[in-house]
Amino acid sequence: MGRNFTPQAIAQLNYKEGEVLRADAGLILLKGLLQSGVAYLGGYPGAPTSTLYDAITDAYQPVLKDLGIYFDNSNNEAAAAAMLQISVDNPVRGSVNWKVVGTNVAADALAHVASSGLKGGVVVFVGEDYGCDSTTVAEKTLPYAYKSGLVLVDPRADAQRLADLVEDTFELSEASEMPAFFLLRTRTGNLRGEIVCRNNVKPVINTQHRIDGLSHVRMRVPQPPQSLAQERLKYEMRIPAAQRFIVEHGLNEIFEVPGCRLGLITHGMIHNTTVRALEVLGASDAVSILCLNVLNPLVPEQLLGFFEGKDHVLLVEEGAPSFLEEQIRAMLQRAGLTSLHLYGKDVLPMAGEYTPEVLLKGLAAFLGRAQAATAEHAGEVALALSSHVERARSFLSQPVSRRSPVFCTGCPERPIFSALKIAQAESGPVHYAGDIGCYSMGSFAPFYMTDSVTGMGTGLASAGAMMQLSNDRVISFMGDGTFWHSGLTTSFANASYNNQDAVMVIFENGWTSMTGQQENPASGKNHRGEDVPSMKIDQALKATGVKWIERVNPYDLRQSLKALRTAIRTREGGLKVVLSDGECMLELQRKKRPERAKQLKAGKKVVDVKLGIDDNVCTGDHSCIRFNGCPSLTIKDNPNPLKEDEVATIVSSCVGCGLCGEVSREAVLCPSFYEVQVVHNPDVFTRLTVGLNRLLARGLFGAPA
Repeated sequence: MGRNFTPQAIAQLNYKEGEVLRADAGLILLKGLLQSGVAYLGGYPGAPTSTLYDAITDAYQPVLKDLGIYFDNSNNEAAAAAMLQISVDNPVRGSVNWKVVGTNVAADALAHVASSGLKGGVVVFVGEDYGCDSTTVAEKTLPYAYKSGLVLVDPRADAQRLADLVEDTFELSEASEMPAFFLLRTRTGNLRGEIVCRNNVKPVINTQHRIDGLSHVRMRVPQPPQSLAQERLKYEMRIPAAQRFIVEHGLNEIFEVPGCRLGLITHGMIHNTTVRALEVLGASDAVSILCLNVLNPLVPEQLLGFFEGKDHVLLVEEGAPSFLEEQIRAMLQRAGLTSLHLYGKDVLPMAGEYTPEVLLKGLAAFLGRAQAATAEHAGEVALALSSHVERARSFLSQPVSRRSPVFCTGCPERPIFSALKIAQAESGPVHYAGDIGCYSMGSFAPFYMTDSVTGMGTGLASAGAMMQLSNDRVISFMGDGTFWHSGLTTSFANASYNNQDAVMVIFENGWTSMTGQQENPASGKNHRGEDVPSMKIDQALKATGVKWIERVNPYDLRQSLKALRTAIRTREGGLKVVLSDGECMLELQRKKRPERAKQLKAGKKVVDVKLGIDDNVCTGDHSCIRFNGCPSLTIKDNPNPLKEDEVATIVSSCVGCGLCGEVSREAVLCPSFYEVQVVHNPDVFTRLTVGLNRLLARGLFGAPA
């Protein structure tokens, strides 16, 4: 994998007491882990936790290995969660990470570890994303913590607070014997800041100093009758212990305005946005704030203490369901505080991300209800703030076009979708069963080839009932990262076991690409940089009973079309797999660029391949774009003054994959595409060849020399 952090940035992880580290959240959190004496790390990449995952990968050889910290290349979230078992009976601190939907995959292991209880501290970093900036669905971690008895920490976006809370969360986990979730919202996970460092703590138990005999405590095995006793321990001992720790160590923060009878309860990143919105509304000094850095368990005594002397309190709880509001309303009822007015989802949206605009409207509504005298003022401010949107629109001659995600330039997955689009006209009705990965971009223009998504590794499994209960053909997609994550068992073993007749396209690009080109079992190396046997997808498929497998070069559109047409048309039963073998272009370019620069510097011959379009031949039909969608293939004004239609053009970002020309030939669109070879440091033979070609062109066609 290409390095995400410079050696200079990674070197900051060794900073000692009092030194100032300046970095993004990934390095800040990793520094907090090192200062906590963590002994093992693992996880599965997914935004916004990818920065932490990549920081761990880049820091393993220069920093973590010397501290004896083990880093596991977890193949999925369940494998990562299962690592936590060592902390159940042994005083070993560990941490894993994944994005919010990964908790669904890890839920089984988490439930068992949470039932057992812990001896060593455990912190699970979970990336939440209510705006769906980097996830396919909006989910909330709080219900998992609530139902399984896990601590849930949701830090406000402050770099120093972030690092300190990592250490506090380990101590909280150990004091309560409960695993702890540590939320990273999109903006928190991508913040930059500085922290005052403490010394790293080398774990007592590590890869260089191993345990002589693992502990075995029968009481911690989550099986009856122990599991019944463990359930009582959760509510009689662990949760009360966590509540005491939260209060004694001030993990939740109160920003009190003396004599104020209005209050706000905030949490996590939303605290920062709420404070800014109050400043804009001119109400910073009118409201006291309780910031919940720990969402589970809540501390009733702390909340009721905050309510004392307040008449109106607004709970700013982002996301649904409204677990916090339901719990707090129950506390108020039990305490008999019927005179207090608690506001929540009645003035703020039930679901979705609480953006500044959303919060401004909600806070204005709250202030209006709580203080009728200020309602008009608050409404005017909110209106003035929203009016800037209308002013911006007035400067535009037409609306700004939506920018949907697209495949990268030269991506090896785009040619398969181009081939399918060409073949689709012949195949009749097709249902495209999607999955999670870069190939999700196929759901956008110009392909629109995703009709269903059911989660990682499940696209083919979703086709089972579809194939039996409809006459439509079903084509499923999967990447190699997803294949090894869960697709092999969930989709392929299931398909063979049920004699499923379906068509499957697997994109084997050698990397888990969508989350930043992390290694997977097909890469030949792991995240620690160690050589490992490269697992072969076709061999695994044959072991599950798949007989029809066709490996294609995605850039050879004729070969891909032939394989896809055969898979769709054949009457042969069973699973038909088209294996697209093309390395991720981003990773390929990362390897090629340094080599190219080295060759140029040495004066060696370097040939760059570029595609072009003849302006005089292009008719302005743009069918090439509709079958392709490459960011390097766009339009420009027609140089011919007698023609009005814009012509297609290829910009300098082209990597020379040749797809647009291939599409042009296979779809019988137009002959305007041409290929050019740009030669740097040409040798004598190349110079002679070019000179001869010029002479022939001038002699035969009168072309300029």
